[in-house]
Amino acid sequence: MEPKTDKFVDTAGQELKNEHSRIFLKLLPVFISAMRDVTMGAFPDPEAAHALGGCIRGEVLSRLPELLEEFEEKALANGAKVFWARDSRAANEYILNLAQEKGVRYVTKGKSMVTEEMGLNDVLEENGIKVFETDLGEFIAQLLKRPPFHIMGPAVNVPVEEIRDLFMEKAGLEEPTTDPIELGFAARLFLRDKFHHMKMGITGINFAVAETGTIINVENEGNIRFNKSSPDVQVSVMTLEKVVPTMGDALHLLRLLCRNCTGQELGAYVTMDSGPKQEDEIDGPEELHVIILDNGRAEFFHDLKAREILRCIRCGGCLNICPIYKKIGGYPYGWVYSGPLGQILNPLLLGLSGTKDLYGACTLCQACKVTCPAGVDHPGIIRYLRAKDVEKDQALGGTGASLDETLLYTGLALAGSHPGLWRLAAGLIRPIVNRASRKGMGGKGAEALSLWLRSRDLPVMPAKSFRDRWTDLK
Repeated sequence: MEPKTDKFVDTAGQELKNEHSRIFLKLLPVFISAMRDVTMGAFPDPEAAHALGGCIRGEVLSRLPELLEEFEEKALANGAKVFWARDSRAANEYILNLAQEKGVRYVTKGKSMVTEEMGLNDVLEENGIKVFETDLGEFIAQLLKRPPFHIMGPAVNVPVEEIRDLFMEKAGLEEPTTDPIELGFAARLFLRDKFHHMKMGITGINFAVAETGTIINVENEGNIRFNKSSPDVQVSVMTLEKVVPTMGDALHLLRLLCRNCTGQELGAYVTMDSGPKQEDEIDGPEELHVIILDNGRAEFFHDLKAREILRCIRCGGCLNICPIYKKIGGYPYGWVYSGPLGQILNPLLLGLSGTKDLYGACTLCQACKVTCPAGVDHPGIIRYLRAKDVEKDQALGGTGASLDETLLYTGLALAGSHPGLWRLAAGLIRPIVNRASRKGMGGKGAEALSLWLRSRDLPVMPAKSFRDRWTDLK
């Protein structure tokens, strides 16, 4: 998927007018957060369980190269084939060459953020290999040609009427219906046929256990289990940070992931693979290929502040609690990752210049940091990215802010420190601000103020201030 992170402000403005998504975003995060609180209460000591998750992920970062080498050694001993991919191009070429070598006409895929990041679907399709997403949400998003709306549910925001029409056109739905069970059954029939005849299945990896060389996936639909057990060739893709030291660590993180993702104590299906099918086994692939993808992570791993985002276990809990995401949803972030995760990971992977609006769109309210079961300090990293952006601008000969911005904020600081000056300035600026709030402003001198107001939904300033009204009452 081609990144559109530079369209953040415009797309966010459009999504703020999307009444269906706004209603959904008001309900789902509240429900998931409530379920999370209930299921976290099932731990004897919820705070200790939460803290342990952060400790495990901290250990992973401190031992990452060592753990990856241990995982590779154990996976190879189990009979898996391991490929280290420096970037998306290398990973895509490996999968494409493997598919062509095996005479594969189509592949089925489980929900995987990393293959979205790689742009794998486009590469395979361009080379004549059909791709079928088998997670229901990803299947809908693929047919609609839209990015994921949420890590947990890529198409949870799509109206059921739109899904009905889509399935009538592309998924073999025979009778129009908005019954979720009937729609799900139609998708099941369509995809089950693909499972019966597939030669290659592709999935992501939730956790890779260094101690045993085991890869773990958790899901609620069973499609990943089909993708891993039915084909002759299974390809599982992971990024560097998915490794964990022990099986005990993986199981604890799995419990935290499910609670923070869907509010469940555990997902419906947990699948563990330690190598391909053995001679005495009925199910499983003849070949298991594990791809370990870098794609820029090794570069910022050496940055002690930026590397903290590699703690993330992709639970989506930060999205559910973020006041920005809860207003605009996932589309404005313009790429694979959204919410506080996307505000950090997208800039680190794509560069700061085209993603400035992402790490600028944060209230620094700390809610994501408090909620995160992996110990990610999202606000701290966002402040760091903002500082790096200013340093980069200054290194190129800039001042870190335009002249208009400098004058604007200097004026605000001066007026804020002198009450009389503030009252005078408020009276003078009121008509300017109100005009900008209603329809935007023209003129070079007002560019900074106009841009600032364009990206904020501010009410029109009242004709009288509180102080004036209080004086009138006397």
